Amino acid sequence: MQKQNVKVMPKFVQRDFSNIKDPSRLFDLIDNYKENYPNQSIVLAGKQTGKWVTYTIEQYKEYADNISYALMALGIQSGDKVAIIASNRPEWNMLDMGIMQIGAITVPIYPTISENDYRYILNHCEAKFVIMEGAEVMRKINSVKSETPGIQYLYTFADRKEYPYFDQLIELGRSNQNPEELARRKSAISKDDCATIVYTSGTTGTPKGVMLSHWNFISQILSLRFTPSALSTRALSFLPMCHVYERTIVFMYQYLGMSVYYAQNLGTIAENIKEVVPTMMSAVPRILEKIYDKIYDNGKKLSGFSKKLFYWAINVAKDYEVEQEDRTFGYNLKLLIAKKLVLNKITAGIGGDFDIVISGAAAIPKHIAAFFSAIDVPVYEGYGLTETSPVIATSARPKYARQSGTVGFPLPGVKVKIAENGEVLCKGPNIMLGYYKAPELTADVIDADGWFHTGDKGMITDRGQVKLTGRIKNMFKTAGGKYVNPQALEDRFCVSPFIENMVVFGENQKYPVAIVSPNFEFLKLWCSRHNIQYTCPTEIIKDKDIIARYKREFDKFNAEFGATEQIKKFELVPEEWNIANGILTPTLKVKRAIVQKRYQENLEKLFA
Repeated sequence: MQKQNVKVMPKFVQRDFSNIKDPSRLFDLIDNYKENYPNQSIVLAGKQTGKWVTYTIEQYKEYADNISYALMALGIQSGDKVAIIASNRPEWNMLDMGIMQIGAITVPIYPTISENDYRYILNHCEAKFVIMEGAEVMRKINSVKSETPGIQYLYTFADRKEYPYFDQLIELGRSNQNPEELARRKSAISKDDCATIVYTSGTTGTPKGVMLSHWNFISQILSLRFTPSALSTRALSFLPMCHVYERTIVFMYQYLGMSVYYAQNLGTIAENIKEVVPTMMSAVPRILEKIYDKIYDNGKKLSGFSKKLFYWAINVAKDYEVEQEDRTFGYNLKLLIAKKLVLNKITAGIGGDFDIVISGAAAIPKHIAAFFSAIDVPVYEGYGLTETSPVIATSARPKYARQSGTVGFPLPGVKVKIAENGEVLCKGPNIMLGYYKAPELTADVIDADGWFHTGDKGMITDRGQVKLTGRIKNMFKTAGGKYVNPQALEDRFCVSPFIENMVVFGENQKYPVAIVSPNFEFLKLWCSRHNIQYTCPTEIIKDKDIIARYKREFDKFNAEFGATEQIKKFELVPEEWNIANGILTPTLKVKRAIVQKRYQENLEKLFA
């Protein structure tokens, strides 16, 4: 694939859906694509051995149908569970469609979870067929295979000399084509039938299987379809398809007739953006923050006037307001100068031709959203949960639908209200069918009137936007009877370049404390500038100068909070928190319960 030149996305052009029949089931998206976007030559693309491998809509449909034929030949029935354990790749979509169009249920499972989680999920969902990617996943599945007796078929993506593999599954389908039976099965599937069971990665407790219907997803697509410009035609996907957030967005890309390119991994995003020149992608705030931090740190290599000019332009971008009338003539003039001298170079360095970047999974800091929007990488924020398919509210094109501090207006057809305790409740076609095999847990979150209880604390502004203020379940009361919202503290403190992640505790204690995972990459730079020898994470967090610097950082942010909310003690820990060590979810949220358990001794010392 040849590198493309970066262009400036023209003014927004509204899409016209007047001649497009609304799909009702997810596999209808393939026929929708074929009928309405015949000139789109690439539907899916993934990189293999350094080269982009692309698929047309005809190839996509052929692969999906052959997967259906193969599964039927193996005896997979309507309602059976088929698990996909894989990172993002075009075959993921082919399998997903092939599974769903015979009435079977897709169970996406992260390739990074523990053997215990594999054992639990595969037994709980009663998976009959599993296809897995990678030697490490195969090792884990082999170790629990004897304890998961319901699995009848195990496949891999590549030939690993132990199990049948993807190409053989396709060949099995080609040899057993049965279009009449496939047509019969497709016609028997209702829009309200369960299409998938998504196990929540969860920040606490045992994974719950969220049952989502075809219509749960389709209703989301139909509500979101007017936001992307008609000129937006290429998407880059790198967040895990196992998560409902990215999966819904990729379904929407297909409905809109866009080409979907799958990034190789998180480390190749920058390279892939420049290759693909996407007009749209999704991200989580932490990824955008890392991109911003890298840009910010690049300025430190400059000197004199160039350095002052660089950071002046950065600060201008951070003050950007989305609504034109909220920007003064003076500000617009400064922005124009900042773009010509600095910001346009930053935009070109990132690459892409962005119409929209969708940010979800957590709140995005105001200065991050402002900065990217100012450099023509407009960030749209969404809010929801797995149980809500997932979007409840989102930024959009209309006036004030991207106002900072809010997550936009509720989607059309989705009702939102605030309970007496401040909890955000919602009702609509996006609400899950329920938790698999757990009616009592379903009743805990969906009340008798059909309102789903999100567990999030929030409010509705005078304009009708949804504003989140914290997690009800995470709030705690100190020994002095004062309530503390740890999320508000964590979100604010993590703006500091010194802090990669932190978690605040203090339930029934005299004061709040924090466990801090430092940003070691930034810490190395800081040490080099201050003539402090950086040894290793374990040693550097004990250095008295480092501890003193963190103390100053905590004093600065504590001043923004009331006396009873302020963090009185903190402890730096040497581990980097990530998905692999089980502390972060696949969408990079911290698992609070895991942190509490892992650092229990540290917490006891802090509270002593």
